[in-house]
Amino acid sequence: MKKRTLKTLIGAVALSLGIASCDVLDLNDTTVLSDLAVWNTESAAEMYITAAYKTFTDVSQVANSRSVFYDSYSDLMKSTAWDQYNHHYNKALLQTNAFTTGSAGAFECWSDVYERIRRANVLLDEITRYGAPKYGEDWCDIRRAEVRLCRAFSYYRLIRVYGGIVLRTETSGTNGVDDGSYEADIHRKRLTEAESWDYVINELLWAGKHLPKEWDSSWTGRATQKTAYGLVSRIALFAGQWQVAIDAAEEVKRQGGDLVDDYAKLFQVDGGQDNSKEILFALYYQKGSVTHNYDRYNRPFGDNAVYTTQVYAEHVPTAELADLYEFKDGTTFDWNTYAENHADPYTDREPRFHATIMYNGCDWEGRTIQTYVDGTDGFSAFTQSGSTNGHTCTGYYLRKYLQENNTTFVNDHSWQYDAVLRYAEVLLNKAEAYAQLDYNKYKTEALGALNEVRNRVGLLDKTTTDAPDEDSFMALLRKERCVELAGEGFRYWDLRRWKLAENVINGKNAHGVKIKKSADDTFTYEKVECDGGTPRVFLEKYYYFSLPTAETANNKLCENNPYW
Repeated sequence: MKKRTLKTLIGAVALSLGIASCDVLDLNDTTVLSDLAVWNTESAAEMYITAAYKTFTDVSQVANSRSVFYDSYSDLMKSTAWDQYNHHYNKALLQTNAFTTGSAGAFECWSDVYERIRRANVLLDEITRYGAPKYGEDWCDIRRAEVRLCRAFSYYRLIRVYGGIVLRTETSGTNGVDDGSYEADIHRKRLTEAESWDYVINELLWAGKHLPKEWDSSWTGRATQKTAYGLVSRIALFAGQWQVAIDAAEEVKRQGGDLVDDYAKLFQVDGGQDNSKEILFALYYQKGSVTHNYDRYNRPFGDNAVYTTQVYAEHVPTAELADLYEFKDGTTFDWNTYAENHADPYTDREPRFHATIMYNGCDWEGRTIQTYVDGTDGFSAFTQSGSTNGHTCTGYYLRKYLQENNTTFVNDHSWQYDAVLRYAEVLLNKAEAYAQLDYNKYKTEALGALNEVRNRVGLLDKTTTDAPDEDSFMALLRKERCVELAGEGFRYWDLRRWKLAENVINGKNAHGVKIKKSADDTFTYEKVECDGGTPRVFLEKYYYFSLPTAETANNKLCENNPYW
């Protein structure tokens, strides 16, 4: 059988069922087509079921980097546009009116995600009605597990923005499925946040018991048991369920989760490395059919001339991120002292720095990146109008996920996968959970998981001397999450769940490095603010954004969050 990736299936479902649109989301339910068309063959049913995964592609950090590149709402990355390219990042960070009663602004997702949930509920009902008689309960339980995992992820998307959810399932509606068909189903109270997390975790644990360990090679990309337990390890941190996170991480390890050797090759389509043991779930794309534009949106400015086309560098790393990376010998970076032992600030850094960040003097496709003022890829100050027109405003460009030597991106676009869930994250989740559970008791386990991630890139162990107590360990853990997971969409949500966003964002600014080249080919480095002169805003009430007016007005039992 021809190999089919999940993303290819998502794009191909509607065509395979004989309708004009190539977007599976046109299939609101099986009344659009006859039940026979959807459920008559196993292959058609399989492709219809994979539509549930669309909730993941909604927030792909690779395919949807223009609209949901979450690190640019944090201190790690900087959007180079004020209001171009449909970017909300800088306005959300710098304007107090970015979030209002009735709207979560850039994070508004209530109606869209509940539409995903509604479709999942309909699909689960149809699996029981049509799938069970034709394909049997064992077949159906595996597919139910897929859909319930996707629905749980949808609820996770809601809870992290709004807190407690209005629970709607395939069995909670007046007509047996909560599909919006009955007025009585509209009015429903929200669960508490704790109850909401319990629901999501229990759904994922059920999925973990029923999903296969691996799929046949013809169905690359569908969720497995490792996917379910990996997500539990993530979401249990939000819920404060530390032992649950640890147990889930251990289950991933028992099932073969592990780190690959080369960090940089993790993010390369043709890197020559089997990444399957570390990548627990990814969104796959396919050259020629299902593509995106990550390369065009993130390549350095000098590629304009190389490829005679417009590239945008819409998201660039900040100095806050760049300065976190240690030197390869494990010493910390410091602008005041680096020159004592290093010829320049960059070339002796640890491998993740070079895999994630393009800096002045690095090699890129046979040329040298020049981020100094008036260089080929030169610096351009950010202003609160327009954009930098593809220039860096921080002295850095984002390298992670760019496909070096993909010389056809202008016409063929990009097709690198999005590694949604990696074993490295699971290890960091476990390290944090051990520390939060009882650091004095579990120092060895917490440091062991942290050091496993560090050792992969050749960095020395952190010891109890470095982290004698929970606070010092959590400082190390937070730093490690930044450098390991940069550009993958975690930092903003981490700051929210730690309740540290006010400390890190509010009243602060992000920075870059303005580099000038002297006549003798030496460089000077000046750390500069890159937000256009306005301090950033994160208010206490932002931890729980306002529900949309349509929900609070129409659902008589649904109360808005405090402060809104």
